[in-house]
Amino acid sequence: MRAVLIEKPGQLSLATVDDPTPGPRQVVVAPAAVGICGTDIHIVDGEFAPTPYPIIPGHEFAGTVVAVGTGVTDLAEGDRVAVDPSLFCGECHFCLIGRGNLCERWNAIGVTGPGASADYVAAPAANCYRVPNDLPLEYAALIEPLSCAVHGFDLLPRRLGEHYLIYGAGTMGLLMAQLARHAGAASVSVVDLNRSRLGTAVRIGVDAVARDADEFDRPEGWETVIDCTGAVPAIEDGLRRVRRGGTFQVFGVAAADAVAAFSPFRVYNDEITIVGSMAVLHSFGRAVDLMAKGVIAPGEMISHSFPLDQYLPAVDAFRKGTGRKLQVRPTHRDSLTAAR
Repeated sequence: MRAVLIEKPGQLSLATVDDPTPGPRQVVVAPAAVGICGTDIHIVDGEFAPTPYPIIPGHEFAGTVVAVGTGVTDLAEGDRVAVDPSLFCGECHFCLIGRGNLCERWNAIGVTGPGASADYVAAPAANCYRVPNDLPLEYAALIEPLSCAVHGFDLLPRRLGEHYLIYGAGTMGLLMAQLARHAGAASVSVVDLNRSRLGTAVRIGVDAVARDADEFDRPEGWETVIDCTGAVPAIEDGLRRVRRGGTFQVFGVAAADAVAAFSPFRVYNDEITIVGSMAVLHSFGRAVDLMAKGVIAPGEMISHSFPLDQYLPAVDAFRKGTGRKLQVRPTHRDSLTAAR
């Protein structure tokens, strides 16, 4: 089969590799769409420590089951599925207390093992979630990042009628904004330096957008501030915007050696809660349901698709901030297409 192969950091190609075969309680999926996210770029650049090379990337995906292994009774060839890439050991301290996303032996499809940027990918049957027949598979590929956002919301107070400020109008910021609206926010404001992404935020129904939070007239601050950029300047600015008694969430992925400055006295005196959110935890099935219900506007989220042999141009487009969610479509062998 064809597969994008990252031989070593900075070196990738379209290679021919052996087709995967399903082991016990596994299936093989033909990916229809594979999202590119910041983690993929870190893997390409050699900045994601657990990743062994060579590696086939691709952890945000949906497709069709084409083979099933022994012991699989709940899935069959032809089933349309979104796949949770998380592979927890089930035996370490964190797995045993129900926090598998902090697993001491954490692995993931497309991060530490062969991913979906290929004609076929193997996955545990338990990680595959059927999606409705009327949900396009390119939309279903957004369920993995949506499940990360759902987990992020699990860690927030989620009180009705609160005001939210979100840094970043990329995929994750837009998902968090839509969940905030659905969760009963009094208002949702979004900050991003990219004007075109702010336009998307307006179309999905946020209340206010700006390139700088100083443009908003809210001197008292926001009850919930979420950083979806991972950029230190945004994190430092966002911490200053939290209302007394409010919550600041570090959702975006910063560099491992990044350091942000904040006032410990203010955190103490204003009783500010600071919380992180890492990947997926007991949230994938709920993300499937939210996507099926129409809580998210996937058509606004996906801007470009690329055939498998254009993975490098897709990475370059991501680095330039082109569009919104960029996807690779392994079943498409034509040239670059753009949704809008």
